[in-house]
Amino acid sequence: MKLAKYIANLGYGSRRDVMRMLDDGRVTRTDGSELEEGEEIAHEDILVDGEPLDPSPASILILHKPVGYVCSTGGSERLIYELLPDRLRVRSPVMAPIGRLDLETSGLLLLTDDGQVNHRITSPRTHLPKIYEVELANDLTGNEAREFASGTMLLESETEPLKPAQLHVIDNRHVRLTLTEARYHQVRRMFAAVGNHVVSLHRAAMGDLHLGALGAGEWRVISPDERSLLGLPGVSSPKEP
Repeated sequence: MKLAKYIANLGYGSRRDVMRMLDDGRVTRTDGSELEEGEEIAHEDILVDGEPLDPSPASILILHKPVGYVCSTGGSERLIYELLPDRLRVRSPVMAPIGRLDLETSGLLLLTDDGQVNHRITSPRTHLPKIYEVELANDLTGNEAREFASGTMLLESETEPLKPAQLHVIDNRHVRLTLTEARYHQVRRMFAAVGNHVVSLHRAAMGDLHLGALGAGEWRVISPDERSLLGLPGVSSPKEP
């Protein structure tokens, strides 16, 4: 791929915009020497205005989503993209959420511009465990763990039973729930079905990938080793444009 098109696809402007950046000497190697269209160079060795390029194509980002943000590219409410570099929303293809967390749910959210990876992680056949920390309005009755694990629980307006889910009780109003599927508002609807109400909901992990020390609103690119925690193969070094 031509250098200008490669950088344009990352959201830095149109191809014409990037050609002007090249002409103006704003695109350089890490040693400061100017780059020209047609040169082959690795992603990590390119600077724009003295700064490294945004994450390379096919990267996966991990974001600690705060409450109050929506997983969408548009709308009147605050968007997760306000927490990320502006270019990630306009790159081609877009850096899209892998699954969703609703407005009032915080925690681990993944994003990628790789459609195949997105599909693989969200596919029901993957059975990737997702761990949620839940605060409840009322005390547990003691029957929830058995009902959630039964594999026979039906949510309102649905005809397919839920897959077994594991409930770990922290105290009477705080639990950790592990799911292997992702139905609409599933955690909230499960507790509503047993006569309780979710006060706060936080996704702590997907597979064996945890937020770690990542603070609310912070993000980073996951490593090849962390990709394996999601059941994905590692990736080679970013290709040269």
